[in-house]
Amino acid sequence: MLEVIKEISAQIYNVEGIIQWGGVAMITAIIFTETGLMLGFFLPGDSLLVSAGIFVAAGHISISTLLVLASLAAVVGDQVGYYIGRKTGSALFTKDDSLLFKRSHVTRARLFYERYGAKTIVLARFVPIVRTFAPVVAGVAQMNYRKFVTYNICGGVLWVWSMVLVGYLLGTVVPNINKHIHIVIAIVIFLSILPVVFEAVRARGKRPS
Repeated sequence: MLEVIKEISAQIYNVEGIIQWGGVAMITAIIFTETGLMLGFFLPGDSLLVSAGIFVAAGHISISTLLVLASLAAVVGDQVGYYIGRKTGSALFTKDDSLLFKRSHVTRARLFYERYGAKTIVLARFVPIVRTFAPVVAGVAQMNYRKFVTYNICGGVLWVWSMVLVGYLLGTVVPNINKHIHIVIAIVIFLSILPVVFEAVRARGKRPS
């Protein structure tokens, strides 16, 4: 069973293989799943978009198609998350942990929301796990729908375009970077988890001794 899990994980984080095999359609599906379905919190959204930008620079993907479809998937995904939050309500915070659900993830997103308010819908896009659950928490909190849609569109477009264009810039500036894409992925993953690490350290520092 452990070997099967390892194999599945290896395939999920093989973003180069995902892009080569599924193209823009697979990228779009993963972005939607990560942002719209709570079971998608483990998917590699940041590294996938940056890697896709590198493939755009190499001429393998249409940048206009990628930006439009991935942005749409990100926005629609958050809308689904908000709807889930509105329908489930506070019961979500008492749901038992399972293989694909951790109550701690929802709690982390709630604390993020309490700290940043409506801006969370934009800021959370750049924080793994939190970006999956932030729209759900906004739905639970019954955030004004019009305000949510506004922040959702701004955040979704900003996240997708910034990640893709960073990859595209790297692909045009650094020669043969597509041959070392695993290094780029490792760096993107490291940078993406830094906010989570800083938040955890800050929270621990505030605990009473």
